[in-house]
Amino acid sequence: MELLRTVRVKQWSKNVLVLAAPGAAGVLTHGTPLLRTLAAFAAFCAVSAGTYCLNDAVDAEADRSHPTKRYRPVAAGTLSTKVAAGAGAGLMAVGIGAGAILTWRLGVVLAIYVATQFAYNLYLKQQPVLDLVTVAGGFVLRAIAGAVAVPVPLSEWFLIVATFGSLLMVTGKRLAEHAALSDDPGTHRPTLDAYSSTFLRTVLAISAGGAIVGYCLWAFSLQTALMHHRDPIWYQLSIVPMIIALLRYTYLVDGGKGAEPEELVFADHPLQVLGVVWAVLFAFGVYIS
Repeated sequence: MELLRTVRVKQWSKNVLVLAAPGAAGVLTHGTPLLRTLAAFAAFCAVSAGTYCLNDAVDAEADRSHPTKRYRPVAAGTLSTKVAAGAGAGLMAVGIGAGAILTWRLGVVLAIYVATQFAYNLYLKQQPVLDLVTVAGGFVLRAIAGAVAVPVPLSEWFLIVATFGSLLMVTGKRLAEHAALSDDPGTHRPTLDAYSSTFLRTVLAISAGGAIVGYCLWAFSLQTALMHHRDPIWYQLSIVPMIIALLRYTYLVDGGKGAEPEELVFADHPLQVLGVVWAVLFAFGVYIS
């Protein structure tokens, strides 16, 4: 049970990004691409679960000073560091191996993800700005994994949206941690001492703006590509719920509610409604019109 808590099954929802590129390409209604996408999702769940175990083993001492992370099994002493590290190594090896069997390109993406996580734990998490970029890069690699698994082409605008959207989530998490540990934020995460709330809010605004502009340009590029044989209005309409959702998320994060992005999305009903509306409009553009 303690090991199950350590792999953080709830956070596997982040790996849904693996479905993004195949979904946008309109191939998820075909049997083989769907199965390959689901296999890539499972492989990323394995490696991400492994990195969670590794993170908890490395960060156990720092987590004990955090108001909520101190209850994690390794930090609380209910799961040994050796067991967590061993389980993490095993899960990462299984995930990379499974991805490589599917396609060597997916194996490479998964290996890069694991390598960046090692670099993050050993050095990058102590470096201002680089810690934000590294964690955000992990989300972008999820999106790339889905594309190489099928495979489908990756739009540059899709990557821009994924990059800025990921940076938005990571910065929001740091802003919430900065507020929660306002007395001495550096005791849990050294870089929090280097960040001011003003800087984090500036990065938050840049990230939201980049994601909004990137998505608008992506939607209009899809319109241009399809204007000769499809009605592209659904892509244009999908801009509306996307912008509102990004603004809503930014508003909530600015209020210090971004510590757990997946829980924020699951808890906020307006975000859920906007997400459903966006998904329906985009799906109409991809699969129906």
